[in-house]
Amino acid sequence: MDGQTETLSIYVVDPDEVACERYRVLFAAQGFGCVSFQNAEDFLTQYEPQQSALMVLDLSLPEMSGAELQSYMAENGMRLPVIVTASQASVPDAVAAMRAGAFDFIEKPMAEERLMGAVNAAAEMLFKKQPATVSKKIVADRLAKLTDREREVLQHLLQGKLNKEIASELDVSQRTVEGHRSRIREKMNARGVADLIRMVG
Repeated sequence: MDGQTETLSIYVVDPDEVACERYRVLFAAQGFGCVSFQNAEDFLTQYEPQQSALMVLDLSLPEMSGAELQSYMAENGMRLPVIVTASQASVPDAVAAMRAGAFDFIEKPMAEERLMGAVNAAAEMLFKKQPATVSKKIVADRLAKLTDREREVLQHLLQGKLNKEIASELDVSQRTVEGHRSRIREKMNARGVADLIRMVG
């Protein structure tokens, strides 16, 4: 990060104390400062708006949920990049988080490389002060590679529908839908629904 990590903190809000410690060790090894909280309320009392920071936010918080915290932050002008995490996450969870402004959505258990890729991308965006988006032309070129059925499946995915729901509406098997999803990800160069929403949602 060329010295940028010296002034960047990562807020971790996760109810799992063991997970928080793992985050601290991982981020410290990469040169990032890390402050962890096990609930939304503690984070809100210690948040420092003048600090350059990003957040790793778990959806399953007690009291105020991760989704509620994300909405509260948006409504109150707390504009820091948020990487949302969740165990046994559903497509609707990912869609809701991304539409609420999340930088990325990662399902647990996650690979450290996947997490650090998201963290570094968010940090780069934060310091460059520009959105990490793919140009409209590139997106259009990728969309042009999709078949009519793949475009149809993509629209259902962007609406937060599950594979079984899509299969029922299109009168095909879930395996067929899974195949379409795989080809959509490949043609759109997307890691998952979060990337698709960022590009075309």
